[in-house]
Order: sequence, then C-alpha cells, then structure tokens
Amino acid sequence: MPDRAPQPVDRQLPTEESRDLIALVRDVVQGEIAPRAAEEEEAGHFPREVFSVLSEAGLLGLPYDSAHGGGDQPYEVYLQVLEELAAARLTVGLGASVHTLACHGLAGFGTKEQQAEHLPAMLGGGLLGGYCLSEPSSGSDAASLRTKAVRDGDDWVITGTKAWITHGGVADFYTVMARTGAEGPRGVTAFLVPGDARGLTAAAPEKKMGMKGSPTAQIHFDGVRVPDSRRIGEEGQGFTIALSALDSGRLGIAACAVGVAQAALDEAVAYARERRQFGRPIADFQGLRFLLADMATQIEAGRSLYLAAARLRDAGRPFSRQAAMAKLFCTDAAMKVTTDAVQVLGGYGYTADFPVERYMREAKVLQIVEGTNQIQRVVIARHLAGPESR
Repeated sequence: MPDRAPQPVDRQLPTEESRDLIALVRDVVQGEIAPRAAEEEEAGHFPREVFSVLSEAGLLGLPYDSAHGGGDQPYEVYLQVLEELAAARLTVGLGASVHTLACHGLAGFGTKEQQAEHLPAMLGGGLLGGYCLSEPSSGSDAASLRTKAVRDGDDWVITGTKAWITHGGVADFYTVMARTGAEGPRGVTAFLVPGDARGLTAAAPEKKMGMKGSPTAQIHFDGVRVPDSRRIGEEGQGFTIALSALDSGRLGIAACAVGVAQAALDEAVAYARERRQFGRPIADFQGLRFLLADMATQIEAGRSLYLAAARLRDAGRPFSRQAAMAKLFCTDAAMKVTTDAVQVLGGYGYTADFPVERYMREAKVLQIVEGTNQIQRVVIARHLAGPESR
C-alpha cells in the first residue's frame, strides 16, 4: 500500500516566517515526495527532480547567508525542515543534509571571492553536493586518509579514492579532503572539486539494505587537476574544516532520525487503531498502548535534544558534545522505534506492503553515517574525562 501522509508535528517555531517555511515544506512533501516514496525507493530511483524543486524553493541553502543565496535560517529551523523531509523519504532528507554538509567548508572557511563565485549556484542554483572524507581504509580513523593532493604550479593534482560518498556519481561538486603534508590531521587540506572534473570517476553504486534511491559510491581521483583558487582555507586546515562540518552534520543526521521514527510511529498508531482482534482495535490492549507510549517518548526526547544542541549553535556557543549526544540518542531511538513499529504491525510489518519495514532498514544506516555511534561515545567521553592516556 502507499505510504500514509506524515502527521503534522506540533512545532514551536521562533517566527512567523519559519512557520510559513514549514508549511511550504509540507506542501512540497505532499505534492512531490510522499506519493512516490515507496515506489521509487523500491525501484532505486534517485529523485534528482525533487532536489531541483527544493533548490528552486530555497530549501537547499537554509542555514546560510542570504547574500550568497541562502535562507538566513537558524539551525533550530533548518533541522526541523530536515525532519519533515526525512519523515516523507529519508533519501531526500539525508540528501539535503549531505548537501548542506558539502557547502559548509566554503561557507565557513572560504574567502569572500570564493564565496561570491561559487555559493550562489551551490545554495540555490540547482547544484547538488557531495562530501568526500572517508576512504576504503580510513573511516572512523579519518585522519589517516591517503588521498593526496600535490602542488603543481598554480594547480593541485589529486590522486586517490574516497568511499561511502552520498550522491557519488551524481553530485555537481564535491568538498574533498586530501593529504598535502605530513601524516596525521595537520597534513590535510580541503578542496572544492567540480563533479565533471577530468580524471574524476564514480564506481558502481553500493548495493544497500536501505536507502536504495540514494546513490552511495566510491569516487576515484586519477590525477584530477584543481586550481589553487579552489583550495578551501589554509593548507593543513582541512581536518579542522572536516570536523567543524561534521559537528553540524551530526545534528542533521539526528533530525533525519527523528523524522524516520516519527513516520514509523504515525504508521503504527494508525494501524493499531484500524486493526481489530478479539472484537476490538488492538490499540485497546495495554501492552501495545505502552509500546506506543514508549515510542512517542523517545521521539520527543530526541527532538528536544537535537533542538537544544541547535540553539547552542545558533547562539555561537560550543555544541560538539551535544551534537554527538543528539546523533547518538536520536539514531539509536530511531532504530528502536522502527523495530517496534514492525512489531506493532506483526506479519504485515514484515512485508513491503507497509512502509515500516523500509523505515527499519533505513534507520540502521543512521547509526553508522557521519561517525558511528561508538565514535559518538568516544567524543562524548573525551569532553567529560579528557583525552585517553597514551
């Protein structure tokens, strides 16, 4: 059966403009995303046309400066937009989050000239971005990356392979971390690389258990030549840029996780009200009612946690620990909530006729991307107890 329309969440938004923005997002969801989500995910269709609609509506540059085509929205609002998109289709919500991640380096560390030249097209000109940090042999240990960029006159020549790249092969630009100096984090530099650069190729997309509509692929750099004008920040600053982006990106993943969990809860509640056993709706049975109550509580707690971290960010205060906590809690909660939603639907939940099995498969990846939840615990513990003894 087709996915049900997501139930409107009662949101506390800071301005009338932000309330209008959420209304716009819900219109886009109902008209462009939700009606085809199940069918297109099953077919592995990447909805590039949806991202074009989002770009035209100004929804792909929300947290950035309007002077460069952004939306001037605080993270508190931007993340709730992501949640709405992810509740309809995670491929779209997470894709918007990754695009924002790919724009972060230039928006935060680029020169005024670079920003004026590139950001308008990146934020509202129909372009779609990818973020290249992980490699086949360096995932959690990202500072050990091996992709190299060698200076050649006014250019850099990039050689190596990046792995697990969302939008790999379909992105119009990539923010790429490459080694330009010594081993370790201080030898990494960031570059803005066009998606059609000579020598840049994508491997076949990975075959995944979920998010089949979102291409994830290795990206190969075979002597890709990039002018120094596309270097982001200073030489050796790339890992700092990467970590800064990931702190914000983890909030995006947390918001997406809450969206998926909310969609699963909505489906479970609707089913429990309709399904009758022993002469009455199964929503009458206390065991199931308590299960739904626990699901709803985890979702509300997760939403409050990511919004609290977002407000710290918006206030210019440190938020790295809270971002790690939000990513950890929200994605673990999404895995639990979606699994419980399958249980509520029983045998029907295990079939592709209902979307909860897709939500469960999709929730799993959120515990892995942009730092596994084990890495989030490492980050949190370091904030509490300091670095590990060597």
